[in-house]
Amino acid sequence: MALATRTAAKPSPTRPPRTFWGSTLGKKIVMAVSGLIMLGYLVAHVVGNLKVFFGPDEFNAYGRWLRVMGAPVLHEGWALWGVRILLLAAVVAHAVCAYQLSRRDIKARPTAYVHKRRRASYATRTMRWGGIIIALFIVWHILDLTTLTVNENAQHGRPYENVVATFSTWYGNVIYVTAMLAVGLHIRHGFWSAAQTLGAGNARRDRALKAVANGLALVLTAGFLAVPVAVMTGLVS
Repeated sequence: MALATRTAAKPSPTRPPRTFWGSTLGKKIVMAVSGLIMLGYLVAHVVGNLKVFFGPDEFNAYGRWLRVMGAPVLHEGWALWGVRILLLAAVVAHAVCAYQLSRRDIKARPTAYVHKRRRASYATRTMRWGGIIIALFIVWHILDLTTLTVNENAQHGRPYENVVATFSTWYGNVIYVTAMLAVGLHIRHGFWSAAQTLGAGNARRDRALKAVANGLALVLTAGFLAVPVAVMTGLVS
């Protein structure tokens, strides 16, 4: 009778512990924090945009103040460039984490579900496409109202007139309105998701957080859309 021989099991290679950046939770936290930074910028941005309703002098003075804010401690443009660098870092970190988490989701389940059914809200299902739309809009917005590259009737140092020129074209309105609707949907889901990631949500607070997310999305979207609508209707000209 042959004796069965036991083969020693090969020790499985130990994986090095994942760093904060390498972990899924770490990437979600980076997305949450960078998203909140961008949300804070959007709140400040929409407040500044609404100054257009006070006339060209008020709005152009606001544009000049952006370049000298922090004076006399800071030189002209330093604070503005600081905000731009922080915002750029937040956008890049947010986009990179979103892409990497999306790839992990795909690798975790490479085959599609047999029975397809909608398990998430419209905003959740469109987060990825919405992010792409917003990213493309950021490029357009910089070329339009910052560098004045694509704004045919732009005047340097005249932000009020440049806003009116942008929203006096059909394509400027279509691009802006589409992007702001995508921003609204992104905020609606993103704020609630960030709250969950950072531990602010629970069974009792979820309803309140969703209400805040809906309110923020609605107010910011309405605030941003108020400017092109005002130009289109002749209220701002």
